[in-house]
Parts: sequence; structure tokens; C-alpha cells
Amino acid sequence: MSPRVARARADPPSGHALAPGAVFRHADVAVVGAGAAGLYAALCAARERATVVLVSATPLAQTASYWAQGGLAAALAAADSPELHCRDTELAGRDLVRRAAAEVLAREAPACVHDLQALGVRFDADRFGRLALGLEGGHSVRRVVHAGGSATGRRVVRQLSALAAADARITVLERQHARALWHDEHGCRGVACEGGAVIAAGAVVIATGGAAALWARTTNPPGSQGVGLLLAHAAGAWLADLELLQFHPTAVIGVPGREGFLVTEAIRGEGATLRDADGERFVDELLPRDQVSKAIQARLERSGQRSVGLDMRMIDPARFPNVVGALREAGLDPTKELIPVAPAAHYMMGGILTDLNARSTLAGLYAVGEASCTGLHGANRLASNSLSECFVFARRAIAHALAEPATARARPEPSGEELTRLRSTSGPPSADRDTREALWRHAGIERTREGLQALLRAAHPLVPLIARCALARTESRGAHQRRDHPRRDPALDHRHVVVEPGGETSWQTWT
Repeated sequence: MSPRVARARADPPSGHALAPGAVFRHADVAVVGAGAAGLYAALCAARERATVVLVSATPLAQTASYWAQGGLAAALAAADSPELHCRDTELAGRDLVRRAAAEVLAREAPACVHDLQALGVRFDADRFGRLALGLEGGHSVRRVVHAGGSATGRRVVRQLSALAAADARITVLERQHARALWHDEHGCRGVACEGGAVIAAGAVVIATGGAAALWARTTNPPGSQGVGLLLAHAAGAWLADLELLQFHPTAVIGVPGREGFLVTEAIRGEGATLRDADGERFVDELLPRDQVSKAIQARLERSGQRSVGLDMRMIDPARFPNVVGALREAGLDPTKELIPVAPAAHYMMGGILTDLNARSTLAGLYAVGEASCTGLHGANRLASNSLSECFVFARRAIAHALAEPATARARPEPSGEELTRLRSTSGPPSADRDTREALWRHAGIERTREGLQALLRAAHPLVPLIARCALARTESRGAHQRRDHPRRDPALDHRHVVVEPGGETSWQTWT
């Protein structure tokens, strides 16, 4: 643990004490979540001389982003262009991508890669010092930047964490869980944490990640259960596209200690293949993830097997040392044997509804990264667009928030009554095993009306909202597959299910 973080937890903070263990703080920006998106948002704000409180449920560099194996998609090659990147994003998203969001990402991602380099992140390069660009599913050219092969998340988060911990303008609250947003008729005013800390801020940025750990079989750490989405929903912000959960095709299965371990798509980009029980190759491994996952699922149902084999015996193990090392620790040698894999819940494409500046429908509240829904990913996220999204929209969020007039960003202290309410609010709950099993069973790769209706009775507050969105989308598109509606409905092109504050669903069209 860095000295700066230790001081942030141990020193008497500024502000006045509310009660034993309870502290009131002021900040220009409060960031909830210290993954790639939250760290970058905090650093962007600090560079603009803003004061920041960064709330992290885990110690720094132990967030879900830390384990991200994919890279950053950016049009950096001579043969590439933002227009081509945008086209690939739209094709993968199955006529549900918000084109304006895809254009923003494709145009601004290269500058974010260069900025990360300036911040000290070292990306993989060839012997001439040029960035080594990888190929992943759905991309028409090589455009994925990696760090340490499949250790991109680890390298990026580690460097950004060190910078945040050392920045005098950023106060880090480690092992603190946000349990409520402080809001009133004027919008979001701050955030309340466990232990009584209340932060008043000119802007609050939710960067808490997604909700894939609500499903029983997942690549995500246990904490990825939609905490930020529930905080925003309880405060009156709109959510969107909750039915669109991407399943990663190649997660390890049946191996104690490595269940759900993700084998990065970059390995298939370098030539690894998928084999069925007869040893036959049955799918183009570089198709978008929804197609590969669906093909694997069909093969498993036909054979009665639990897994297919990922053949990476021709891959140089030095290219992906952390993947190979993890597999060998689990007793698998990928240079000699096939790796048992099957789809697992991986990435929530829906989230807190935002505009192109990451603003939610609640004034003063922003959302970035997997917690947000800009419409960028449509019905199927293009591989490695997610890390790029973290940086592009985090920077946009901070630029917009700090451009607001100082009077608009000023936030008063909460009244005594408000403090009592905030401190007594329980944080979002965790889903129990039965709920997670039910979500996997009824809202997995294939869904039915009857199964989704059963989820309406689930105790976890996010699960019925997911079910309502999935029931509303009476078609099969991308990651959302309905056995009772097996075809795509052209009338729903570019139509998105939104969840209003009371939990009702409605439709919106985004361009």
C-alpha cells in the first residue's frame, strides 16, 4: 500500500466530524470506483486542478479492471481509420449501436492511448518501437493495443493507481463502499459511504463496473453485481439495455480454482482454434462474440458435453505469460493439451443511461465504463472497445463537469435530517446463490418468456429490472436470444429499452 493511500485512510480528514467514525468532506469531483475508468477520471480532474475524492471498495489495483486481459481498440495503424473502427463497432452491435457514440470512441481512442503512454503506461511494441497491434474477433484489421500480452488491465491499473495515490489533489478512500447518493430536487449532490463518510461534490462519477457476477457462471469477480446501477436507480437516474449481457465464449470450466477464468480473445486472434468432442473445428473463431458463444452452446447441447476444447498448442506461451501461467498452476499445459472452455457471463452492455458526455438523466451524476450505457456497444460489444470506452468517456465526463459554472457546481452541506437519512441507508445487497443460479438458468445464453417471468419475483432489486427489459425485447439480437422469438425484429433496430425511476420500462430511439 502506498504512503498516500495510507494517509488518506488514517489521517484526520478535512471537514467536520459528524459522529464517531463519520466524516464530511468537500470535493470538486467524487469518483465511485477505482478501476480503469474511475482512476482515469480522477487523474483527468486532478490535472485540471480539481479536488477529487476517489472511493474504492477494494484496495487500489485490485479492481475488476486489474484482471482485464483484452486491450484498447484504437485506429492507430496506417491501414486503419476511425471510420473503419466505427463500422466494425456497428456491425458487431447488430443495428443497435448508437452511431454518435461509436464515432466519438473511434475518433478519440487514439489520443487516449497516447495520453496513457504519457502517463507512463508501457504498451507492447515491436523491435522498431512501434506499437504492436493485435487482432480480435469482429475487427477487420489489427487495432488492439496490449500491455504485457494479456496483462493489459494489470499494467494500466497498476500505473494509474500509483499516480492517483501520489497526487495531492486526490484523496483515496480504500475499502469504502458507497451506499447511497445524496440527491434532492436539484440533482446529485454527493455520495454517502459505509462508516458514515459523506462527500459533497460538484459532480459524482459512477465507475463501479458492471453486473455480470449476478450470473452463476461468470468471468467477473464477486463484487460485479451492478452496485452503481442500483445507486443511480435509487436516486432517480434512468437505466437502459439491461437485457444485453455479453457472454464470453472461452471461459475455463471444470477446473477447480480456475472456474470462469477467461482465456483472452487475443489468443484466438493469433491462431488458436475451437474443437468439439470429435476434435472437429466448428466455428470461425474470429466472428463476433455472440456468434461464437451461440455456436459453442449449440455444440454442447448436441453432444451433452460441458465444454469444448480450445487448442492453443501452436501459440508461443511467451506471448501470453499470465494466461499460460494461470493454466499451468491449475494443472493444464496449453502447449500440450486442449483447454476446456464454455461461455460465461462477461460484460453488461446496458447500464446507467448517459449522453455523449457521460451525463446521466440526474443532474450532477455521470457514469463511465461498464456502469454506463451510451449505446456504444449495441447488442454485442466489439472486443476491446470497453477499455477504450473507459478512457474516452471518463475524459469527456470530467471536461463537461468542470466546464459547468462554479455556481452550478457548488454543493451545500446536507442538513441534519439529510445526514441521518444518508447514514441510515443500507447499501445495495449482494445476490445469493439461488438468485445467481436462477439468472443463469432463465437469462443465460437463451431465454424464454416463462423463465424471464420467474425472475420478476427475485429478491435482488436489479434482477427483476433485467427480466423486464428482456421480456420487452421480443426478438433475438446479438447477446439477447429468445427461444420463443428466435428472429430479429427489424422494427426494433436502434430501439432501446429504458428503465424509468419507478421501474417501468419504455422504448427510446438513439442515433
